[in-house]
Amino acid sequence: MGDIRGFMRHGRELPTRRPVPVRLRDWREVYEPFSDGHLRTQASRCMDCGVPFCNDGCPLGNIIPDWNDLVHRDRWRDAIERLHATNNFPEFTGRLCPAPCEGACVLGINSDPVTIKQVEVSIIDKAWDEGWVQPELPAQRTGRTVAVVGSGPAGLAAAQQLTRAGHDVTVFERADRLGGLLRYGIPEFKMEKRHIERRLDQMSAEGTKFRTGVEVGVDIPASELQASFDTLVLAGGATQWRDLPIPGREFDGIHQAMEYLPWANKAQEGDLDPGDTPISAAGKRVVIIGGGDTGADCLGTAHRQGAASVHQFEIMPRPPTERAAANPWPTYPMIYRTSSAHEEGGDRVYSVNTENFLGDSSGAVRALRAHEVVFADGRFAQVEGSDFELECELVLLAMGFVGPQQEGLLAQLGTETDARSNVIRDDDYRTSVDGVWVCGDMGRGQSLIVWAIAEGRACAAAVDAALMGHTALPRPIGPSARPLN
Repeated sequence: MGDIRGFMRHGRELPTRRPVPVRLRDWREVYEPFSDGHLRTQASRCMDCGVPFCNDGCPLGNIIPDWNDLVHRDRWRDAIERLHATNNFPEFTGRLCPAPCEGACVLGINSDPVTIKQVEVSIIDKAWDEGWVQPELPAQRTGRTVAVVGSGPAGLAAAQQLTRAGHDVTVFERADRLGGLLRYGIPEFKMEKRHIERRLDQMSAEGTKFRTGVEVGVDIPASELQASFDTLVLAGGATQWRDLPIPGREFDGIHQAMEYLPWANKAQEGDLDPGDTPISAAGKRVVIIGGGDTGADCLGTAHRQGAASVHQFEIMPRPPTERAAANPWPTYPMIYRTSSAHEEGGDRVYSVNTENFLGDSSGAVRALRAHEVVFADGRFAQVEGSDFELECELVLLAMGFVGPQQEGLLAQLGTETDARSNVIRDDDYRTSVDGVWVCGDMGRGQSLIVWAIAEGRACAAAVDAALMGHTALPRPIGPSARPLN
């Protein structure tokens, strides 16, 4: 390492966020610029540990100490080559991944971990600025054809790897634009969509073909793809959301997060005026049910739309500020975190369960009834005398996803599914249907973007080997791999 005592000399530092009153007036990303000098200092904190657990904490197998050292030595172009060797889209993970690598950082045993995620995103942003990211054309074409269904991170990673291996790849996306949840689920203030566009331009230049507005299983029968392509890769995600079937659920003004968030993103794409979004928090008292990342995305969106107030409910108790004894290093730290959206306002309410919704004479939600709970022995119990009523005009359900959509594509293919409705696959990502592979959330269940990209890369290697009898593509993980938590 360039500075073997860097971790002793320097503390952890991250970019500052733009002032809340300023950033709430626009939809741009929230962080201020972070200088190269600051980045080199932060990279120097990588401590040349004997066993770099960060590599194992990252599903992609990113060789983190190497590019930390290269950044510290001001060798940025070498750093992006090392980073791209394991990650197709570091600009996505560097903005959206919860960084299990940092949770596994050896320095984190008794100090603040290295700012791995910030170093990663800075490397790729600099590479784009310098023009170092160029199309990588295959050395030769194989003449084999692959259809990838779904253009989220798993589908895009699989498509790019297979295209670079020389296959003719076509990506099918049912939405009007590419990107899956990256496009319509992630708000602009977390990742500006220009980052997706320039990757898509690179992939198009490499030879990947894209077809939007085409739902396989509806607009095109699955059998047509099976007949037209040598191989079919399913990467559609786990899009079936978890509902809250309690009295009053039918009232107007109660929506799933993924019914709400896409409209805000479409407004930022210029498809409609922000004031004309069909579901808006403007001037309303909002309750978000669900305390995870999707709930935080709804929170930040509601702030920017001018909500009168926002409460975010979570049925689980508030996490501890430090690792619990049952959550030791190097497992992912399940601790209390504050996102940029939480910093902007709203009330976070833990250990609360919603009983029912109340409506007005027009059939719209006007309030909800809830009570506090305690969690013990794997069960929630109501706290006596804790009942309360909260007025609201907009309720957003952000409670996660239960699995992939079964009707249409999967029903037509007849793929076997497990008890959680995920598509079953073997150690090579093959489904029960000949010539059909699956990667990402459709086979794994709801998970992180870094797992989706890793599975897309690994699935591509398996498909390439099946088509050609061998493969030079890297395979970072198998389908049975699980996080360190």
